[in-house]
Amino acid sequence: MTDIEVTSTSDEGFVTQSRVGDFKLTVDATGEDGPDPNSVLVANYASCYIPAFRVAGRQRDYDDLGKVEIDVEADLNDDDDVEAIRFNIAVEADVDDDDVDDLVDRGHEICHVDAALRDELRADVSVETNAF
Repeated sequence: MTDIEVTSTSDEGFVTQSRVGDFKLTVDATGEDGPDPNSVLVANYASCYIPAFRVAGRQRDYDDLGKVEIDVEADLNDDDDVEAIRFNIAVEADVDDDDVDDLVDRGHEICHVDAALRDELRADVSVETNAF
């Protein structure tokens, strides 16, 4: 059973249009007509981590963290692959310093993108040529 279906199409060049359900996403490897793939990956990671951090807060009796904002920094290696990601999180609520570390750890455990960023996860690829 497939849980997620996405159709991504590139008619020419380096721009890809993806359809995710009823939504469209434009990604451009050059960064001219949309964000580049690495930026989308980093933004997706942060977008997943925020709700995971909120769930962790609720699990530790912080029912309302208020505004949560992540400034993300990512480093690329010489091959333009993401080498390091850093989250700088600002939280509106007053959270005890001892609980902050716990919320961060639980956020990592809960975030699905965090779980997907492991070396063993690679796409199984099949190619059909002369398809159009």
